[in-house]
Amino acid sequence: MASENTRKWAIIPEPNSMTVGEGTVLLPYAGRVNESIAIGDGDFLLAHQLVADIRSATGTDWDIATGDMWSGFIRLRIADSWDFDSQDGGTAGAYTLTINTDGITITGCDFEGVRNGVQTLRQLIRQNGDVLPELQIADAPACQIRGYYLDATRGRVPTLAWLKQWADKLCLYKYNQLQLYIEHTFAFDGMSETWRGSSPLTPADTLEFDQYCANLGIELVPSVSTFGHQYVAMRTQELRELGEFPEDADRPFSFIERMRHHTLNVADDRAFAFSAQLVDSYLQLFRSKRFNICADETFDLGKGKSKQEAQRVGVAALYATYVGKLCEHLSKQGREPMFWGDIAVEMPEILETLPNNVTLLNWQYEPEATDEKIQLVAQAGAKQIVCPAVWGWNALLPRIDDAWNNISRIARYGIDCGAEGMLVTDWGDFGHINDPRMAVPGMIFGAHYAWNPAEDSAGKTDGNTAENSAGDSAENDLLERISRVEYGDCSARFVTLLRNASAQAVFTWRELVEYLELDDGTGNCNTDVAQTIPCLADRLVDHLSDCGNAMTVREARNRMMRNMATTIERIPQANRKLQQCMVEIAPIAAHMGKPGITAAVRIAMEGQLLLNRVGFALAGAHDVRDAHDVDDQQPSDCCALARDLECWCEAYAKEWNVTSQPSELHRIQETVWKAADELRRISR
Repeated sequence: MASENTRKWAIIPEPNSMTVGEGTVLLPYAGRVNESIAIGDGDFLLAHQLVADIRSATGTDWDIATGDMWSGFIRLRIADSWDFDSQDGGTAGAYTLTINTDGITITGCDFEGVRNGVQTLRQLIRQNGDVLPELQIADAPACQIRGYYLDATRGRVPTLAWLKQWADKLCLYKYNQLQLYIEHTFAFDGMSETWRGSSPLTPADTLEFDQYCANLGIELVPSVSTFGHQYVAMRTQELRELGEFPEDADRPFSFIERMRHHTLNVADDRAFAFSAQLVDSYLQLFRSKRFNICADETFDLGKGKSKQEAQRVGVAALYATYVGKLCEHLSKQGREPMFWGDIAVEMPEILETLPNNVTLLNWQYEPEATDEKIQLVAQAGAKQIVCPAVWGWNALLPRIDDAWNNISRIARYGIDCGAEGMLVTDWGDFGHINDPRMAVPGMIFGAHYAWNPAEDSAGKTDGNTAENSAGDSAENDLLERISRVEYGDCSARFVTLLRNASAQAVFTWRELVEYLELDDGTGNCNTDVAQTIPCLADRLVDHLSDCGNAMTVREARNRMMRNMATTIERIPQANRKLQQCMVEIAPIAAHMGKPGITAAVRIAMEGQLLLNRVGFALAGAHDVRDAHDVDDQQPSDCCALARDLECWCEAYAKEWNVTSQPSELHRIQETVWKAADELRRISR
C-alpha cells in the first residue's frame, strides 16, 4: 500500500526497502550526470535516458560526463564488493538509490542493477519534475528472468518503430527479456509462399532490434513455431504434405480453425528437416543463447498422417521424441532450448525425458489458477519459467481483473516452487483485435509481481471475504499507481475507469467470430467451429442421431444465441455504464496529454458499444429477445448499425497503422463487413 509519503507519487515495481525523508531535493537547472565507464554502457544510454526525462519534465538541458575529474549531481556507479549486504550482494539487478542534498547516487551490483536504479529515478522525475523527495532505496528483483512475450504473427506484425517504443517501456519497468512469437510472419528464405502478404519481419529488422534491446539490458530471445501452430505453412502448395491433414489445406480461412488445426506430421522425416531449417536460420540473427521452439497445442498429433506411428509408440513418446531431437539439435550448437509446457504437463511422463538444459515454459491463464501444474514440474526436477497472461486476446478492452488475479498468483507460485523467472504473455488469437497499447496495465502487473510478489497482495479468493477485501485493496492501489506513473494521471483514476469499462463487454469479438464462422459457406454448420463452442459441442452428435442430418447454420446460431440469453439481457445496462465510463475518462485523458492512448481507448470503447449492440440485434433476429435498440428501446435499425460498424472499422484501421504493419488487418475488416452484411440481411 502507498504510504503517506508516497501518496502523490509511486514507483513500479515497488522497491523492497525504501525510507522517505521529510525534505525535498531541488535538481539544479544546469546539472550533470556522471556515469562510470565501469558500468559497461558503451553509448552512455542510461545517462541519456535521465537527461531526456529531465528535459521533458523541467525544460532544462543537462550535461553527461564520465571519470572522477567531472562532478555530477547524479552519479551512476558499479558497486565495490562491500557495497551490498549478504542478502542482495549476489543478486543480479540489485541497486541502491540515494537522494539527498548532496546529490543523487545510484549504485548497482552490475549493469542491470544500475539500469534498474535509473528506471526508478526516471519514474520519480516524470512525476515530480525538478523537486524530488529525499529517500534511500535498497532494491533487488525476486525473479531473475522477467520476460514479456508478444504475439507478432496471428494478425499483427508490429512496426520496428513501435517495437522499439515497447522495448523502451519494458526497460522503464525493469523487464530484462523479450520474445516475439512467430508462426509465418518472418521472411525465411525459400518460404515466400508462407509469408507473402503478411508484412513479415526481416533479418535486418531482427538484427537492428536485437542490438536495440541489448543496449537497454533486454535479452531478445528467438521464438518460432516448430511443431504445432503451422496453420499457414500447412495450407501452402509447397508444404501442405507435411501436415497431419493435407486434404484440408484448401478449406476457407478460419480464425477458429487456425487455433486448432496446425500440427506437423512428425512421423515424416521431412518434418524435422523443415523445423531444423527454421531453427538454424533464425538463431543466427540473435545474440541470446536461449531459443524457444514453442511446440505447444499439438492438437492433431496422432490423429491424421501420424496416426499409425502414434498407435505404435504412443502419442506422448511421439511428441517427446520429436521435441527431444530439436532440443538436442539446439544443444549441439551451444543453445539452451525452451518450449511451452502444456503437452508435457498433460502427459507427465514427458517430463522424465527432458535434458538438463531445457526450460519448460509453464503457462496457466486461469484467473483462479492453482499451483498444481507448477508443483508438478518442480517435483519432476525440471527447470521452468512460469507464464501468466495480460488477458487482452479476443477483446477490444483488456480484462484487467482477470490479468491481475492471474499474474499475482502465478508470480507467487513461481517463487514458492523455485521457478527461474516469469514470462508474461500477450496473445493475438482471432486476428489480434486487441490494440497492443491496451496491454500496458497487464504488462505492468507482470513487472510489479515478478519483482516483488508479496504474499499479501496476491489474487482474490472467492470463498474468503477477508482475502477478497485485501485483494481488492491491493489491486486498486496498483491501478492508482499505474495511472500516476504510466499515464501521468493526477486523479489516479484512468486505469480504474478502463477496468470498469472492460467489465461491460457482453458480446465480444470472440462471440462475433464464432457466430459468423458457424457458417461453412454452404448453409451448413461448420462442425470444427461448433466443437469449440461448449453449448454446441455436446449437441452435434445428438442432433445427427435425432434428425438424421447435420445441424444447419441457422440451428447452430439459434442454439448459440439462446445459450447467451441471460447475458444478452445485460446489454442495455452495460452500454449505459460503458458510456458513463467514456464520459468520466474523457477529461482525465484530455489532461494527460497522451493523444495516442486517448485515441486507442476511445476507439476500443466505441467498438465495444457497437459489438454489444450487434449481439443485441442478433439475439432479436433469433427470437431470443424483442427487437429493440439497446439505448432507446425502439425497434433496431440494423442498417444504421451496419453503417456505424463500417465507419468504426475505418477509424480502427487508422489506429491499427499507428503500431502495426498492414499484415492481416484485412481479415479484421472482412469480419466486420460480414457482420454488417448479416445485419442488413436480417433487417429485410
